Amino acid sequence: GKAMINMFPLEPGERITSIMPLPEDEASWGNLDVMFSTTRGTVRRNKLSDFIQVNRNGKIAMKLEEEGDQILGVETCTEHDDVLLTTALGQAIRFPVDEVRVFAGRNSIGVRGLTLADGDRLISMTILAHVDAEPWQRAAYLKRSAAERRAMGVDEDDIALVGEEVGAEGELSEERYQELKAREQFVLTVSEKGFGKRSSSYDFRTSGRGGKGIRATDTSKTAEIGELVAAFPVEETDQLMLVSDGGQLIRVPVNGIRIASRATKGVTIFSTAKDEKVVSVERITEPESDDEVAEAAEN
Repeated sequence: GKAMINMFPLEPGERITSIMPLPEDEASWGNLDVMFSTTRGTVRRNKLSDFIQVNRNGKIAMKLEEEGDQILGVETCTEHDDVLLTTALGQAIRFPVDEVRVFAGRNSIGVRGLTLADGDRLISMTILAHVDAEPWQRAAYLKRSAAERRAMGVDEDDIALVGEEVGAEGELSEERYQELKAREQFVLTVSEKGFGKRSSSYDFRTSGRGGKGIRATDTSKTAEIGELVAAFPVEETDQLMLVSDGGQLIRVPVNGIRIASRATKGVTIFSTAKDEKVVSVERITEPESDDEVAEAAEN
């Protein structure tokens, strides 16, 4: 490849942390915002138009609050989305995009997205589609969808909401169930010792930004599974590529990873050696049509 220093004037000790694809239709850029996050749990929202005209020497993207802080991720979003932040020690918080005001300037710090415990750090920021649903509706949906998968022969425990007062569960209408099913997303979490799972987006309740969050894994098993290294949405047809610090690489289909409650440790998807850790997890979108398969083969 080509060294990034030839395209972007990186300072000593500076590195690329995020690459953000943009829609081909530039006319749609005016409707998009950009959400920044840092390893210390700070977030900031700007209009994408603030970054359209970027000269060769680059632009200041965000001012960091304290020494040692780093930009973790950058994603495009709209006011109809939610932000999901996940930490290394297994906490997560989900809040609406519009809880972060649009900043007028680029040279600013931002606001608190998640309050970190001592020794913790943010490892992931991802954007989820916002869905209005009461706790009882989410609980009823998770119970029925798990039962349907078991009926299809999938070995799966019942999934219930964790840490919420659901109260008396109502009964979802068929129309509402199908609506929630169509808008459901699955969040993959992977730990440094190779444990992973898929959890329904309805298992992550929406709250106000700035809190301590909820569990994204079984936090009592950190010594067994290690810290979390990745958390992002996946599709049933995706594949994953995992790389360890020992130079080992594995590619696995997403549909082979169990769907489970967010508060569980998951299952082994990468058998790491002693003192070996998973350091990178990437989603690979498989081509769907015959033409796409042929084009991928040619490339």
